Order: sequence, then C-alpha cells, then structure tokens
Amino acid sequence: MQPGLTNQLNNAFTLFLSLLVEAIPFLLLGVLFSGLLLGFVDERKLVSRIPRNPLLGALMGSSIGFLFPVCECGNVPVARRLLMQGVPAPAAIGFLLAAPTINPVVIWATWTAFRDQPEIVVLRVVFSLSIATIIGWVFSAQKDLRPLLQPSVARAIPLPKPEFSDKELVQANTPLLLQSGTFMLGQPGGAVPIESLLKDDWKPLQTGKTEKTSKGSSMFHRVSKERLRLLLDTMVQELRELGGVLVIGSAIAAIIQVGAPRELILNLGQGPVSSILAMLLLAAVVSICSTVDAFFALSFASTFTSGSLLAFLVFGPMIDLKGIGLMLSIFKSRAVVYLIVLAAQLTFLMTLAVNLHLG
Repeated sequence: MQPGLTNQLNNAFTLFLSLLVEAIPFLLLGVLFSGLLLGFVDERKLVSRIPRNPLLGALMGSSIGFLFPVCECGNVPVARRLLMQGVPAPAAIGFLLAAPTINPVVIWATWTAFRDQPEIVVLRVVFSLSIATIIGWVFSAQKDLRPLLQPSVARAIPLPKPEFSDKELVQANTPLLLQSGTFMLGQPGGAVPIESLLKDDWKPLQTGKTEKTSKGSSMFHRVSKERLRLLLDTMVQELRELGGVLVIGSAIAAIIQVGAPRELILNLGQGPVSSILAMLLLAAVVSICSTVDAFFALSFASTFTSGSLLAFLVFGPMIDLKGIGLMLSIFKSRAVVYLIVLAAQLTFLMTLAVNLHLG
C-alpha cells in the first residue's frame, strides 16, 4: 500500500473517531431529553400550549432550543419525540432546524470566538431563527405530515382531535388508545392514562393517609416503575437506531473531508457568491458540532467574507452529512431533500445580502 494512501486512511480514521467522540455525548443528551418527554411530560398539555397558527407555532418551536441545549445530533431524537407526541409539524420542524444554534451554549461559544465581530453572533441567531421558522411554516402546507414520515414515526403520531374536549370524547365513545397520551394496559376497565393514575395516587398523600397497603400508594409505585422502564426502553431503542446512523454518517463525512480537494474550496473564498457556495459545501462536508463550529469558522475569518462565515455557521448546524443520516430516521428521502433545498436557498439569499451590504 502506498504511503500517501496510508496517510489518507489514517487521517480519515482519525477524523471519523473525532466526529464520533464529539457527537455521541450530545446524542446521548438528546436521547435522554426524548425519554424524559415520553415518560414525564404530559404531551396533551404540551400540544395545547403550541399556537395553532402555523407561523406562530413554527416560531415557538424554533425558540424552544433555549430550553433544550442540544446540537445537531441531539436535536433529532427530541424532534422525533415531539412529532410522536402530537406536536404540530411547524413547531417540531422549527425545533429540529433551530435547536442546534438557538441555545445558550452555542450562542456563548459563538460570542467567545467572534467577540470582535458581534454582528456575526447576532446575525447567526436571527438568520437561524428566521430560516427555521420559515421552513416550519412552509411545511404547514402539508396538512397531514404522515406521507413524508418514516412508517414507524407516522404510526406513532396520535390522531388529531382539536375540536373535541375530553368530555366530548368520552361521550362519543372514542377508544382511549386513539387519544394522545401514555397509557397503562391491564387495568380494570381497560387502558388507563398514566396522568389520571398519578392524579389519583397523590390523593392519599394529600389527605394525610399513610397506609402502606393503600390502593393509591400501590398504584403510585406501579406507575413510577412503569415510567422508569418506559424511559429506559425508549433510550435503548433510540440509541440503537440513531447510533448506527450516526456511525455511517460520520464515516462518510470523514472520507469526503479527506478526499475532497480542499485547496479548491479555499480558492473560491474571495467572491461574494463563490465564497458562500464554498462555505455551504464545507459546512455540509465537515459536519462539525455546532458547539465548536464557531472556532473552526474563525480560522477562515481572514480569507473569507463575513457572509460566507455566516453561511457556514447557519447552514452547518441545520444540514450536514451526519444530520442528514439522522433525519432519515424521521423523514422519507424526499422530505429531507425539501429541507436541504429550502435551508440552502434561504441561507444563500440572507448571507448574500450581508456580502453585498458590506461590499
């Protein structure tokens, strides 16, 4: 084997390991949040707080990243869980695209890297929030998102019932398992929502009863164990599914990054248009974590335009090779293509306006 080829393979393997080491902790964090959403969040209350207006819902979903500080690896399992809990598509897609950037950790890291250029920090947040909101709003035109989702995700989405109250559903004899929520099977009378069990469980404690054998206390322990088991099962299942996709995506990113003619990409960084296209491509190929990508972009600050640096910082966390692989665990391929094209076009137009203004 030729020494040059051996060095390239060694570099590719090193990059592959570095991508995994960098991404796995955030994937674990996202899976943990996903499990917590399933086991401990009443999705009906969560859905009720999302505005029904598609544009406002997308904006709110894009802003939720402040509460879930995850990067472009950890946001996918959380977004998938939000969809499966019945959160409107504009809000879930807005979160999926904005969360890697619209969170305090990334904003702080960007400020640390570009302290001398505060406009980069502000525009990164504004552009990321705007693009995610617009794309979420565009997807609201698809009234039923199921045809764009993978079958396993589509089957888990609860049936929409915005016009009925819980009392009306009971009067209409709607089966409980067709309603949104987490249920326990095997109870007298059929399936029972966990939330109602927890509500009953606390009554003995609130009234001062301390009998160890009381029905409420026994049921509370059963529900607690059920929720813990549900949380662990969900985390293991999502780690198995998303971890395999992450390994494949990291391997592809490492191979392309080593084999691509990087000098050609750097030579394109002088023009207002070519520099943006080059950094869009570089952002997708490098697949660097959004918590550290600002420092990577800082190394190009002396040779690339401000608009192209923003293109890297905005587009990369939304769309890269690792992220595309993870998105395919939620969406079918055509939906992922829609996301890529829309994100690339909007990023290009906004950052081109920055280049033309500063030029």
